[in-house]
Amino acid sequence: MIEKANEKMLNEIKHVWKVCFPKQDPRYMDFYFKNIYDPDSCYVNIEDGMVVSVLMRNRHALMFNDRVISVSMICGVATLPEYRRKGCMKELMDVVIDACEHSELLTLIQTENPSIYEPYGFRMIYNRTDFTLQRKDVRRITNFGCAYEPSAIDLLKVYSAFIKRFNGFYARDLEYFVRYKKEVTAVGGKFVAYYDGKNQIRGYAAMIPQGSELRVEEIVYLDSMSLFKLCNAALQERRVIHLLVSEAEDLSRLFPDAMKNTYGSTMVRLNDPELFMRLFNRRINTIEEAMAISIRPLNLNEFV
Repeated sequence: MIEKANEKMLNEIKHVWKVCFPKQDPRYMDFYFKNIYDPDSCYVNIEDGMVVSVLMRNRHALMFNDRVISVSMICGVATLPEYRRKGCMKELMDVVIDACEHSELLTLIQTENPSIYEPYGFRMIYNRTDFTLQRKDVRRITNFGCAYEPSAIDLLKVYSAFIKRFNGFYARDLEYFVRYKKEVTAVGGKFVAYYDGKNQIRGYAAMIPQGSELRVEEIVYLDSMSLFKLCNAALQERRVIHLLVSEAEDLSRLFPDAMKNTYGSTMVRLNDPELFMRLFNRRINTIEEAMAISIRPLNLNEFV
């Protein structure tokens, strides 16, 4: 039976996550359920009197071709092992997709297994690139101007300038960055920012340690100097860093010898082609055709 979650189900939902996502950092899981989780955005499948499948549907405003449109990101899709291959998740997805079709233009999901969600109309639309950088790959430069733990308002300011180059991104506000700072800190990470000679922020990097390596899950920069400053600061933390950027950010000319891996990141479902055509005055039939009218490169880096 499909239901919206309630507070009494919280421990059961956490149990499903812990069983199904054993590699998930428990610190992030704690942060998620304390700061992001909303029972009204969580759908569950009840079998044998307990929660056996769970799915989060987090709603957002997304900028596309200079319009704000309603979307949601589906995440935390999980079914207890003993209830898999019995149609539990299909029942849950069918209900959620129906709700999405009646309330939003696009629905997003991130997955390493696209074939699971293709039958529901999702298509892989957005790719990211992982640059593996070592000291030899990055031009050495002083860390003058770099500062740790910049304010949320500074992060918002430079992000707003950076994201103008792109399309298809969340409409972030100050509250977003207040929470983002807490999230990175919760998993043992930190922010480094670069300020120019006029004390104006020019970029930032969100750095999260992963054993002997460092994951730079988001890097924002207004010029190549900012990028090099931030990468040098990251390399002071670990000898190997993974720099994650959109596929459109081809940094190969700056890091010609670095290993890189481009991978599918975000799938998108078009819920109402007719409404899309009216909004953007373009004839389309598929999500691929809809995204092809983008006036700038996509930047769908969010994951919740």
